[in-house]
Amino acid sequence: MNRPSATARLMLVACVVLVACRPGQGQISPAILVQANAALQAGEADQALSLLSPLPASGPGAAQSQNLLCRIRFTLAEWDLAVKACEQAVRLDSQNSSDHMWLGRALGQKASRASFLSAFSLGKRVRTEFELAVRLDPRDAPALTDLGDFYAEAPGIVGGGADKAQSVANQLDKIDPPRAHELRARVAETHKDYGAAERELRQAIALSPHPAFQWTVLAGFFRRRQRWTDLDTAIHNCVAAAARDKHSGVALYDGAGVLIESNRDPALAAKMLEDYLASSSKTEEGPAFIAHIRLARLKQRLGDIAGAKRELAAASAMAHEYNPAQDS
Repeated sequence: MNRPSATARLMLVACVVLVACRPGQGQISPAILVQANAALQAGEADQALSLLSPLPASGPGAAQSQNLLCRIRFTLAEWDLAVKACEQAVRLDSQNSSDHMWLGRALGQKASRASFLSAFSLGKRVRTEFELAVRLDPRDAPALTDLGDFYAEAPGIVGGGADKAQSVANQLDKIDPPRAHELRARVAETHKDYGAAERELRQAIALSPHPAFQWTVLAGFFRRRQRWTDLDTAIHNCVAAAARDKHSGVALYDGAGVLIESNRDPALAAKMLEDYLASSSKTEEGPAFIAHIRLARLKQRLGDIAGAKRELAAASAMAHEYNPAQDS
């Protein structure tokens, strides 16, 4: 018996998706949401959008699909669209901590690029969403971290404050001690107590089951302090820790970002991105298409023009809507 052509198979899949997800035909297929999330984690933004775009914006399963849409738009730096999708997710499921957290994140990115008056209004909304997320799930470490970061960095006029950040750090002590120490480090750095900040970051490394991540945070601190030798040491410790931990691949993405921002060791930064892209631990926290774009710039700098073109082509195939100029 003849097998159907590739085109026919794709048409069949499209028909199945449309039938399973058409408004009024029951809830959105959980399998579609699983596939879309897998595509998001792999950095396949175009594929994820193609799965989610036909889905209804309301009804059973729509809150999850809108949350995924928000996160995809977030990786694409499309802040207005991210906010719109997360607002819909919150309308559909107002008791979901993650939906409020992601709405706060999207609003925060939008606020960071807004005029003063708009940023003031958006900043208050960011605080509200993070506080709601924590109220709904007081043991959600990422939501607590986002709220603590907001308190540590935002001015008092929109609800920031070191005392509030310290209170969140105390909550994190019982849930995720490394994050608690990182938050205390941010508070100390804000107050120019750099010695205390470094001590807190080193304590986070000592307590972390995945220290590669904390080494990149310490490297970022050294970048801001222009302590270049210490930065290099922290990055090499990140690479060594990631080699021992298959779940730490995204730390290589983060560490390469620190090197790029510091204009240091492009060859090592390129190797870290290549290893991240080859790993099985790619996540939305380090979008693969952005990794390809950064790798392209590094290869061009290193004289590998053909390699740079391949990386750009790979990025475009994954996320054609993304503008490389957005990645600084």
